[in-house]
Amino acid sequence: MSRKTTNLSKPNTHLGSNGLPQNHRATHPKMASYIGFFAIGYTLASAIFMMIQTQMALNSQLVTVLSIIIGAYIAVHKFVKHQQRALDISELNRLMLGGVAVVWLLTIIYFLGIWFWLFDAVSREVLFEMATQRPLPLLSSLIMIMILTLVGARISIWVFNRLLDPKRKTL
Repeated sequence: MSRKTTNLSKPNTHLGSNGLPQNHRATHPKMASYIGFFAIGYTLASAIFMMIQTQMALNSQLVTVLSIIIGAYIAVHKFVKHQQRALDISELNRLMLGGVAVVWLLTIIYFLGIWFWLFDAVSREVLFEMATQRPLPLLSSLIMIMILTLVGARISIWVFNRLLDPKRKTL
């Protein structure tokens, strides 16, 4: 029976131009948990704004953007806290696309819940007829909210990534 010897020496990691190990690209952290933090922040902010809207009128686009900003702050803050570094461009893109996909998924679930549990058959028929007779306002608002969420998430994640970057704080 032969025994294998284990190599206890440190792997040879050279620092790149950005101060990170060159094998950093191969060790990307899992973004699913940070997308989850984004979704939790978005959901909590949306719920708080819904409670506020029972007392005073708020613009729905403003509420969406503020909820996305809060979700982005929580996700970026957790990433920087756990990883001790800022997001790189590919992680920023994955967090933005994953966060926006979660926002759209939660919105679809919300509207399906309203459609099936709140509306009766007559209300569904009226809304369906209205959407088929004049689809342009519905499509334009759908495109606008998609662009709004993408741009809002991209800008807020980028801004918080720069503000919370530990290397920028030490300079």
